[in-house]
Amino acid sequence: MKLYTYFRSSAAYRVRIALNLKALDHEMVPVNLLKSEQQSDDYLNVNPQGLLPALETEKGKLGQSLAILEYLDEIHPQTPLLPNDPWQKAQVRSFAYAIACDIHPIDNLRVLKYLTGELCVTEEQKTAWYLHWIEIGFEKLEKQIGATDFCCGDTPSLADVCLVPQVFNALRFGLDMAQFPKINAIYQRCNSIQAFIDAAPENQLDAN
Repeated sequence: MKLYTYFRSSAAYRVRIALNLKALDHEMVPVNLLKSEQQSDDYLNVNPQGLLPALETEKGKLGQSLAILEYLDEIHPQTPLLPNDPWQKAQVRSFAYAIACDIHPIDNLRVLKYLTGELCVTEEQKTAWYLHWIEIGFEKLEKQIGATDFCCGDTPSLADVCLVPQVFNALRFGLDMAQFPKINAIYQRCNSIQAFIDAAPENQLDAN
């Protein structure tokens, strides 16, 4: 398998974690978002959406991180990201989708670039936008976490795979995580696991 990735892409970060948790052999193919390489003809032949990540498999190429994660979970069920019980599975998906569908899309790089480019907002206004939406999202998630080691239980799931990259980005923008002690504890706990450590942006070959 080949994973087309950028070291600070939250969506690609999710897939890197999952590949590591499942101990799946894969090749990393860096795509530099800051240089707009995702819009090059070469990459558009891989993923016509021009978004990261993309996973190249023996069956073809697949975009959208959540689709990739669920595909990997179905064909490689070891270290499952989703529980078997339908209700528990729905709870994990609900938590993960709250991040991937509600928080991340309005705070990702192309939205922030549009704010500063086309709409001419200042860097301070851009940061205020980011922190406003991340705080609203995290406030809701904090209330959903029970007395468990991870988001939805005592082992990492799809929810944690989505949460960790979002917290990483929030910290980059200066969010005070002290106001979200449950989320912060899960973030720290995940980052003591080698699969998460190896997937971290600072440990990627294209980080420099």
